[in-house]
Amino acid sequence: MLLCTNMARYKERIKARQLRREKGMSIKEIAKRVGVSKGTVSLWCRDIELAKKQQERLYERMVLLGYKGRQQGAFKNKKQKQERIRRYEKEGVKTLGRLTKRDMLIAGVGLYWGEGAKTQLGRFVFSNSDPEMILFLKRFLVDMLGVKEKDLVFRVLINEIHKPRINTVLRFWRSLLNLPAEQFRSPTFIKVKPKKVYENYDRYYGTLKVSVLKSSGLQYRVLGLIKALKKEAGVAQVVRADVS
Repeated sequence: MLLCTNMARYKERIKARQLRREKGMSIKEIAKRVGVSKGTVSLWCRDIELAKKQQERLYERMVLLGYKGRQQGAFKNKKQKQERIRRYEKEGVKTLGRLTKRDMLIAGVGLYWGEGAKTQLGRFVFSNSDPEMILFLKRFLVDMLGVKEKDLVFRVLINEIHKPRINTVLRFWRSLLNLPAEQFRSPTFIKVKPKKVYENYDRYYGTLKVSVLKSSGLQYRVLGLIKALKKEAGVAQVVRADVS
């Protein structure tokens, strides 16, 4: 029995040395092929020197396997990230539930607090490039504050490199808001040369400035709501210290 075992190991050793010398296989590959440990293969083949071409092939294979490993790792991480995002999206829907009018009002007030004009007193002005945010603002104005759609006025602010496609940009905003061209003022072109070429050139629609006609009372109303929101949140008394 011992003789048979030694004979098998002898054949494995010969096979391992042959794969190393003639095919230039790695220790790991040989161990897998022969069915022994990497340590055993390393011991058996320690005196065999690989030819330069064999070494180059091993190196190229190592780099390739490393690249594949990184790709697989990146794919796995991306999949896990997407799963987390979907899980939190479902959690968000469950947590938020159905929005009441009061919820919409508070959300709109918070939105204007963050993005609306607060220093140009006497005029309701809001600017943003996010189409969904603009839609939300329109609903906030019309449904929550009673603003008439015909009193909404818009102006696109966009870099002058988009002049050739400005009609496409205007059509996008008009279609999104479902409002006539008469409510859109002439666009403002920003004369600043971009430092790089953006991949989303054909999908960029600039920043939309939203104004409301005769809106001094409206702005004061919203600013009053913002002040009330600050008070209820317990931050109304926070004053920024002057820096000398």
